[in-house]
Amino acid sequence: MSQTQHPMQPPRVTSGAWAGWVAFASIMLMLTGAINGVQGFVALFQDDYFLVRTGDELLITDFTGWGIIMLVWATLLLIAGWSLFAGRSWARWFAVFAACLSILVQIAFLNSFPIWSAMIIALDVLVIFALSAHWDEAIRT
Repeated sequence: MSQTQHPMQPPRVTSGAWAGWVAFASIMLMLTGAINGVQGFVALFQDDYFLVRTGDELLITDFTGWGIIMLVWATLLLIAGWSLFAGRSWARWFAVFAACLSILVQIAFLNSFPIWSAMIIALDVLVIFALSAHWDEAIRT
């Protein structure tokens, strides 16, 4: 069954490989959301777990405030990942924005938990790559 296209539009091609990258990005967003949720719960209930602690303050707030921020942020990342996986049209840009903002959030937390934060930053970079490289080839028809 062929699909009629306007002659001025470029052809829409699907690629299993790049569509796989989009699925990878959605799974990684949900994974980083879950990890951020764990970070949030630990910051709320066991703030002495973190490596560097100068008083009760992080870069911008105390651990309780940071835990709440991380739980809200985890929820947004989970929504972004699930929406991207479900093929929502708005989800790609929301997911790229969420991954970029997640990098900034982790930079703010880097001093307290460097390995964990570096791992999340690396996953976010992979998500941004997966969602920006060859997006036209990953479009589902």
